[in-house]
Amino acid sequence: MPPEVPYCRSFETPLAQLSPALSPEAQHHQPIDYKYCRGRKRMNITIKKVIPVLLMILSSLSIIRFLLITVTTASSSPPLPTLPSILHHACTSSKCSQVSSDEQSFSTDQPKTSAKAVTLTEKEVSLLKNLIAQKAPCNLLIFGLEPQYLYLSLINAGGTTIFLEDDTSKLSTIKAYSNSTQMFKVEYQIPGRKAYELLKHARQKPACAASSGLLQVSKCLLALTNLPEEVYHHKWDVIVVDGPSGDTAEAPGRMQTIYTASVIARAGKTTDVLIHDVNRMIEKWFSREFLCEENLVSSKGNLWLFRIRGQSNSTTFCTAKTVVLE
Repeated sequence: MPPEVPYCRSFETPLAQLSPALSPEAQHHQPIDYKYCRGRKRMNITIKKVIPVLLMILSSLSIIRFLLITVTTASSSPPLPTLPSILHHACTSSKCSQVSSDEQSFSTDQPKTSAKAVTLTEKEVSLLKNLIAQKAPCNLLIFGLEPQYLYLSLINAGGTTIFLEDDTSKLSTIKAYSNSTQMFKVEYQIPGRKAYELLKHARQKPACAASSGLLQVSKCLLALTNLPEEVYHHKWDVIVVDGPSGDTAEAPGRMQTIYTASVIARAGKTTDVLIHDVNRMIEKWFSREFLCEENLVSSKGNLWLFRIRGQSNSTTFCTAKTVVLE
């Protein structure tokens, strides 16, 4: 039998075969190139070109589907809750009858209202709350006015709470919880960059000694002589120093408030003084200098608690000499 020839057409063969058909023997001696099915070879080349195009189309469809699902999910999800306004927690005594609802203003989750707003950690908040709860009703003096501290006056029901603040906007927007809470506008003139100079002044001048006389008439540059008369007349059980801001070298620093708190504390019997932001240099220097590490009884985070026993005639603040000019 003659060899089987694939059924195909040569590229050189026209669509209509006009030439006479080749005999089997002639087909056997046909060149090898004409034995291949060139139509099939062309088909293979076409498929190889189509496959990448199909893969690209499928990939594009997958990406479009993913984007559609993402957009649909985002549009159907509920909107994020709006952060509560800081004024939501400020209220008058007639609106603060329930302690449980007002505790939210003292939460550490309270958002900051500005770059200068204070934020206490949960441990710092707990230290303050427990201390005031143990001493209430008491005389509580706070340098700085922040919503986180308002709840302290509620814990101190029946006692006296005074806030001293240099920011007028805070005094106009934050309201007291009770009639026994007072807020006063004060002025701080000395910027933080003067801290080192003031510390040397306090060490050299007798007017800055621990028992140098009344603060109202003191010649020490660190003494705050322009505070409300109520501050000088009370014997304070707890003093909190968290103001002024002291957040830049040009902003008023806390040199005067820490020194003044230490002098006021020694005028009473036993006063607890709390200094916040002791991670900062000025707060650390002046706390060690005028409140003394020997009086440090507790610390949580960046909040230090000093217990000062007053009624002393000593001219020095600390028993051991403190070197803090690091």
